Amino acid sequence: MTASGHSRALALPDIAACKGKTPIVCLTAYTTPVARLVDAHCDVVLVGDSVGMVLHGLDSTLGVTLDMMIMHGKAVRRGLERALMVVDMPFGSYEESPRQAFANAARVMAETGCAAVKLEGGETMAGTIEYLAARGTPVIAHVGLTPQAVNAFGGYRVQGRGDDGERIRKDANAVAEAGAFAVVLEKVPEPLASRITEEIKVPTIGIGASPACDGQILVADDMLGLFGDFRPKFVKRYAELGEAADKAIAAYALDVRERRFPAPEHLFGDAPRPVQRAKTA
Repeated sequence: MTASGHSRALALPDIAACKGKTPIVCLTAYTTPVARLVDAHCDVVLVGDSVGMVLHGLDSTLGVTLDMMIMHGKAVRRGLERALMVVDMPFGSYEESPRQAFANAARVMAETGCAAVKLEGGETMAGTIEYLAARGTPVIAHVGLTPQAVNAFGGYRVQGRGDDGERIRKDANAVAEAGAFAVVLEKVPEPLASRITEEIKVPTIGIGASPACDGQILVADDMLGLFGDFRPKFVKRYAELGEAADKAIAAYALDVRERRFPAPEHLFGDAPRPVQRAKTA
């Protein structure tokens, strides 16, 4: 049975069982309405720190706070019935020490009801992942292009080309061995992502990686085409909702200016008058 074939709420063993068998479907969500839309179709729903850029207009994910992630996590939790929910740990909330990571991850899980957290980093974060896993905190690791390190990378560039591929491979193996239950591979060459997927025992989830990965994830707003000015190569647009929304808003504005809206069918009449009964002797 595929993960998507489950009618009950999915759990970590369901996702782990997909390794090498059934592709894992993942999307982001930041709000209750979107969570309700994706719940029936996805195995994993990620409350990503990309919310800072998508909903809050930030230039990167670096300004996202723990409180922001918890607020959006609570909203998404209200919209899910079956998909496994994962919440991103924002920049600065886990790098200082394993103890800091555990304290903040425990807060995220307790306040949002998520099943796991996600954090970025490879070999350098292996000790933290092991610490969290040993204390009952499931972790998805994230290697390759890690957006929280965008300044160190000098932009959102492909990682792992040429000799640099060995670094990404070591990162993926290190976090898997440390106890991560899945590994996100972002913006790495296809042959490298395919090799890592074969090597490690836990599921890989690709974004700009390889169809050989055990699962795929995209930002829901990207694949729905809600924005016209952001078209990364690794995103397939399944709709152009931004264009449709623009046309709808323009039509509304025109109707208001020409006094076509509201029309009679959108209005309310006076309150009905009470019936006057004749007095009897």
